[in-house]
Amino acid sequence: MAKQTYGYAENKDAVLKRLSRAEGQIRGIAKMVDDDQYCIDILTQITAAQAALDKVALELIRDHTKHCMMHAEGDDEMRIKADELTAAIGRMI
Repeated sequence: MAKQTYGYAENKDAVLKRLSRAEGQIRGIAKMVDDDQYCIDILTQITAAQAALDKVALELIRDHTKHCMMHAEGDDEMRIKADELTAAIGRMI
């Protein structure tokens, strides 16, 4: 059986690199809490980590649109993919 290919396949390394960076930011935030750092400084770092994850999400949306929606066959499949994307964006916001 052939392995399923997703829209991010071409950018997988870049997506993983961004996620790794965000993971490092989260670990840094945990260390800040452990080290009893100032609340506002922690909140600033949380905002930066959220922004990093938002960039990954936007990249995945772009890839999904280019790959999955562009390759949808027929109006019904296109509607299903559009509804799926809309629901995912709704969960994000």
